[in-house]
Amino acid sequence: MKFIPVALTSLSLLSSAVYAEHCDVNFNYGVIIDPAHIRFLEQGHTKIQINDKSQLFVEGREAQLTSEQQLLLAQYSTGIRQQVPKIVEIAIEGVDIGFKTVNKVIGGLTGENSASHQRVQEKFNELQDRLHKRFNHSDKSYYIAPQDFDDFDELFAGEFEQEIEEIISTSIGSILMAVGEAMTNREEENSERRVDTFDERMESMGKELKLQISNEANVLEAKAQKFCHSLIELNKIEDKMQQTIPELSSFNLIETKEH
Repeated sequence: MKFIPVALTSLSLLSSAVYAEHCDVNFNYGVIIDPAHIRFLEQGHTKIQINDKSQLFVEGREAQLTSEQQLLLAQYSTGIRQQVPKIVEIAIEGVDIGFKTVNKVIGGLTGENSASHQRVQEKFNELQDRLHKRFNHSDKSYYIAPQDFDDFDELFAGEFEQEIEEIISTSIGSILMAVGEAMTNREEENSERRVDTFDERMESMGKELKLQISNEANVLEAKAQKFCHSLIELNKIEDKMQQTIPELSSFNLIETKEH
């Protein structure tokens, strides 16, 4: 049956297309954002906290800032609030494209309202909920762990891609039964012709999916590239903060290979 290669090849295409651009940027601390605060965590403890863009706490002590230092802090705070949600957006969009791809394959085979398709959809919904919870994404609150952004697919899509493959594998039996029943019910065609028609349909679906994924992946890749470049620019503001605010001389959230 061709539906398994179609689904898995489509996922592989997604990973290679979306994440072709490497981002040589690391986050050395965990970052928590909520509407009132930004906190930078080291081994689970708050090392730096920014309140309302202008108030800075280092190891629990407030740093007294000049107006110029407050301006730098405000620029940095604004940049962090803009970029961290984009990490979450890229992660969720990348996995969603994979979900939609497999859903379309299975829905095309068994019917979108079939029991097989609904069971797979339930599994996908569970994975999407887990993805949101991974980033504590609710009410404009976000959490990003310390990590290397060099390979987006390893960070965000890899583990979920494997689970998608497992969902397909565990659903093969019921999907094949549904497909077999649909082919058997088409009595007007002989057996050989039914198989040929099925293979042609899968080949056509594969081409359609590759085109669709390629278009969506190009858009997402552009977002990933823009995100990476924005972090590099934000790192320049961080460098100025290190140089002009003594309490932040050893603070280095963003690390780039250009640095």
